[in-house]
Amino acid sequence: MSVRRLYEDQPASFAFTPENREWAEGQLRKYPRGREASAVIPLLWRAQEQHGWLPEPAIRHVAEMLNMKPIRVLEVATFYTMFNLKPVGKHFVQVCGNISCLLRGAEELMKTCEDEIGPRDTVNEDLDMSWTEVECAGACTNAPVVAIGNDYIEDLTGDRLAQIIAKLRNGEKIRPGPQNGRFSSEPEGGATSLLDKAAIFEAWKAYSPKLDDEEGETKEDEKAEPTLLADDHKEPELIADDHEEPVLVTDKSKPAELV
Repeated sequence: MSVRRLYEDQPASFAFTPENREWAEGQLRKYPRGREASAVIPLLWRAQEQHGWLPEPAIRHVAEMLNMKPIRVLEVATFYTMFNLKPVGKHFVQVCGNISCLLRGAEELMKTCEDEIGPRDTVNEDLDMSWTEVECAGACTNAPVVAIGNDYIEDLTGDRLAQIIAKLRNGEKIRPGPQNGRFSSEPEGGATSLLDKAAIFEAWKAYSPKLDDEEGETKEDEKAEPTLLADDHKEPELIADDHEEPVLVTDKSKPAELV
């Protein structure tokens, strides 16, 4: 894991807005007195949402609210890469660079970001956009994946990502989720089983309770006691353990030995 340091150019101060302050105090009430530190991650996240990134004054502000030493809050902020310790663009593209996405073309997506946005971890002021590489996004089935804001954009190609960046540049909305026609995480080449819907329904009926009428009355044969198998009447047995622990035999005239 790379070293994460605070940004050189820090704001003079930070304070939650009245609305965010009220929300933060509500989070604190979820925990017993003396356990306020449990709210450190949600409060840091709200501070980042308010400011756009997480500056040092925000870290100190959260530490004060939670009665924590600032260094302890800083440890959390620098450990989790979801906290941005330097400015990011309004549209922040996070490209998953883990194994599944790399095998499916993540390097092409990174090249597209360099061409369309600029160098990694640098804000393009004209576009108000930036991008970075992140660890596993947890959507391996739909690799390669990028996150833009709070949305996942999945099943991407370099060309498709370039189109999405162009839409963001023009202020247009983008459609999250798979970009190759998939609805969720079904096989890329289409379904390979359960293709006959009628057969699926008939199989479901065969294993579902049989009903006589619309009132849902169960048939008589459904009320019968289940048939007991021969083994069902057996009492549980205790199986003897024939293994004997070794006994230490001592003879003052001989060394001790195990038998």
